[in-house]
Amino acid sequence: MENFALRDTLDQPLKEGEIRVSNSFFSVDPYMRPRMDEGDSYIAPFALNEPMTGAAVGRVVETRSERFKVGDRVSHFLGWRDVATLRATDALALPAGDLKDEYFLDVLGTIGMTAYFGLFDVAQARPGDIVFVSAAAGAVGSLVVQIAKLRGMTVIGSAGGKEKCDFVRSLGADHVIDYKTPGPFEDKLRAVAPEGLDVYFDNVGGEQLDAAMGVARRNARFAICGMIGMYNSDAPIGFSNLFRVISMRLQVRGFINSDFMSRRDECMAQMGYWVSQNLIQSRYTIFDGLENGPEAFFSLFRGGNTGKALVRLGA
Repeated sequence: MENFALRDTLDQPLKEGEIRVSNSFFSVDPYMRPRMDEGDSYIAPFALNEPMTGAAVGRVVETRSERFKVGDRVSHFLGWRDVATLRATDALALPAGDLKDEYFLDVLGTIGMTAYFGLFDVAQARPGDIVFVSAAAGAVGSLVVQIAKLRGMTVIGSAGGKEKCDFVRSLGADHVIDYKTPGPFEDKLRAVAPEGLDVYFDNVGGEQLDAAMGVARRNARFAICGMIGMYNSDAPIGFSNLFRVISMRLQVRGFINSDFMSRRDECMAQMGYWVSQNLIQSRYTIFDGLENGPEAFFSLFRGGNTGKALVRLGA
């Protein structure tokens, strides 16, 4: 906590083309951890003594743009603050119906895009595939489990502890592995996937990624979404099964959701349909108050959240 400071700032008069948004929720996500280190990445590091940023949802309370009127619901990328001032072109209009704000930081937001495009485009998953999803009780993983089942796949999920494993089973997973139980993870994975894997959706890295390489069938496809198990580790990472990328002709591809931003509407139409038919369920771990943003973030790395971790403002 000593690396975070909570500061009051005064709202400045809006410039032409700007809006002011009262945030209702903001998201905390594992990708924020690598942004706290210097070095090359797909997104610039956070700057010292500058506000944190992240996905947020709120309502327009002041506007100098024809794009939005007061009361409009929007999403944007200036989370970690109660009120955000931004260019109207940097906000996305959201529907005015009764869908909860939370959905737009989860299944109907970038989390949904990550799950959808990661599974169907990056991993090229298809009906009949055997799919392994790590961190299956998390925000992305829990969606991947559900949409894979909706498309006729056999799903194996990993999670830590009985409560999370029970949650993954409730989502429809055919097999669930508790990674916290004793023994090599590869042995656990092989026990529930004796015929091997066609797809691995990786949120963890490390031992589970190595195990998936060891169990994968020929021409299996790996979608590398995140490596939360490695973000805080200084220990060298060894992969004893890496040679199987060649011998089993594995396809290993990293991606981020913005790779597919031009196809956002396609994803939202399908995910929105599944939500409207109650075919997808979401679970949230909610922390109240801006001052609890750091605690919400730390919970991601302690296994303290099930489903999507959010910070609620103005409650």
